[in-house]
Amino acid sequence: MERHLKGISNHYRIEILLLIARYKAITLEDIVEALKANEKTIGEHTRRLYQAGLINKKYRGKFVEHTLSPYGRTFVQFLQSFQHTQ
Repeated sequence: MERHLKGISNHYRIEILLLIARYKAITLEDIVEALKANEKTIGEHTRRLYQAGLINKKYRGKFVEHTLSPYGRTFVQFLQSFQHTQ
């Protein structure tokens, strides 16, 4: 559990998880464009999410497609529960 919690311990990582959930599958380039962030920064955050077991990567030619893992879907539901409590 600690590994998963550390995986979401950054605002970019939370945004990336929610973005992937919205699109089901998304490339690194599309994440960078959507978040208006530096490609190296987003690349590092997706790497950490992958290491934490929260996202999956699938190589499609020169692009890497990101999807939520089962744990990632669980964490997105957890994060969304906080968005609706106000």
